[in-house]
Amino acid sequence: MHTKRNPALVPYARELRKDMTVQEKRLWYDYLRTYPVKFTRQKVLGYYIADSYCAKAKLVVELDGVVHFDREEMQYDLRRDKFIAEYGIKVIRFTDNQLDIDFFKVCSIIDKTVKKRLKELEDKHTSS
Repeated sequence: MHTKRNPALVPYARELRKDMTVQEKRLWYDYLRTYPVKFTRQKVLGYYIADSYCAKAKLVVELDGVVHFDREEMQYDLRRDKFIAEYGIKVIRFTDNQLDIDFFKVCSIIDKTVKKRLKELEDKHTSS
C-alpha cells in the first residue's frame, strides 16, 4: 500500500491482536493462520486497521459485531472501505453471527474470493 501509515495506530493494532473477539480467534486459529496464502491480523492500512489482510490477494476480511450496525459505525465503515478500495484492495465482510452459524461457508467464501482475486491480479499483470 503506497499511502502514509498512521504510526499511532500500530500499538492499538497490537492491542487488538491480543484482545481478539471469540469470532476473530476462531477465524484466525481455525482457518486463516494456516491458509496457504499469507494473512496478517489487525493490519494497519493507511489510517485504518483491517481485521485480516492478505497482501498477495489485496483482500481485507472484516468480522462485524453488533456495534457495526450503529448508523455512525456504518458510515465509518463505508468511508474506510472506500479509502481501502482506492488502493485496489477488496473488502469482504461477515457478521459474527454468520461465522457462528456457518463457519465453513464463511471459510469457503474467503477461499473462493482469494482465488478469484489472485487470478484477477495475475490477469491484470500479464495484460500490462
